[in-house]
Amino acid sequence: MEIFVEILKLILLPGFVLYAMYVTVRSFIYKEIEQAKSLHQTEIRLKEAEVALRQQEIELKNKEQMLPLRLQAYERMCLFLERISPAQLIPRMNNPGFSVGLLQQVLIQEVRNEFAHNLSQQIYMSDQAWLLIKKSVEETVLLINNSILDLDEDAPGIELAKRILGNAHVHNINPVGDALQFLKDEIRQTF
Repeated sequence: MEIFVEILKLILLPGFVLYAMYVTVRSFIYKEIEQAKSLHQTEIRLKEAEVALRQQEIELKNKEQMLPLRLQAYERMCLFLERISPAQLIPRMNNPGFSVGLLQQVLIQEVRNEFAHNLSQQIYMSDQAWLLIKKSVEETVLLINNSILDLDEDAPGIELAKRILGNAHVHNINPVGDALQFLKDEIRQTF
């Protein structure tokens, strides 16, 4: 029996020591793994923060570059609206030798040419602003076309010019007014 106890001492004592070492090493390895995971997660968060900071910097640079382009677009479209307003369009395009029919064609063609020349500006504007600009073009063309009713196409163009300006005044029609005011209000929100 004594031999049995001695054998147990020889086996159990080193077994307990080995088990204690196993538990200690296992605990140490788990702590190292957890620290590595934590460090990795911290690195990921830092990289995400760097990416977010870079994106903010890019957005800021884009805004700095886009602001002058947007201002220029709004400026150009305000000028466009002023140019197609009947009070500005008629004196600029009327020729004493034009007939009513020819003046109508010239006025409508000028409005469409001006619009086509400025189509690219829509990328710098809000959708609502662009819709109002398109509506202004349509209303200006409609005012011109409605004013020719009951006029002889061969009559002097001054008759159409008077009729357009008269209709605009009598019926309180300002085809560019709403769009122009909207553009001004929208760009003022930028500042």
